[in-house]
Amino acid sequence: MAKQNNKQKGQLRIIAGRWRGRKLSIPTVEGLRPTPDRVRETVFNWLQPVMGSARCLDLFAGSGALGFEAVSRGAEHVTMVELDVSAAKQLRENCLLLATQCCQVENKTAQQFIATNSQQYDIVFIDPPYQANLWTEIAKLLVEKNSLVDNATIYLECSSKGDLPELPDHWQLIKDKQAGEVRYCLFLNNVGDAA
Repeated sequence: MAKQNNKQKGQLRIIAGRWRGRKLSIPTVEGLRPTPDRVRETVFNWLQPVMGSARCLDLFAGSGALGFEAVSRGAEHVTMVELDVSAAKQLRENCLLLATQCCQVENKTAQQFIATNSQQYDIVFIDPPYQANLWTEIAKLLVEKNSLVDNATIYLECSSKGDLPELPDHWQLIKDKQAGEVRYCLFLNNVGDAA
């Protein structure tokens, strides 16, 4: 059999919820690393109490692993922001495949989206390419643009090597775990402490 070119698509499996077990194509894009199944399982167990009817923002959507899992588990809506054209196209195709109106794909940078967005979100996923070192900039923008509801939950994924990035003082760390090279945390937008 002839060898496939390196643009062959990988697959992503939705772990739980209404689309449990569904497999979605993901493009071969440099730097695209879907959140591992084991990490997603833990994260969504953490998020389950706040997932029902939540409005979610997935700022570096990539494969859509976090956004699609959120909607599968009961989120009302997810906005997936992805700069890479082929990744954004695949996200749209997967939305059509799942026949969902609950997912919106924005092909732009996270900064462009936050700067022009007027919505507020209950859950925000921040999982940028590690080498871009965007966590602090994105966190500040979210606060400046008032993109988070009071007590919003923020998921942050970064390298397990080194300290957590500098984040707003009122973001309260509530969960913190490591899996190999990945450190993943939940923060609460504790605005009561910001006053």
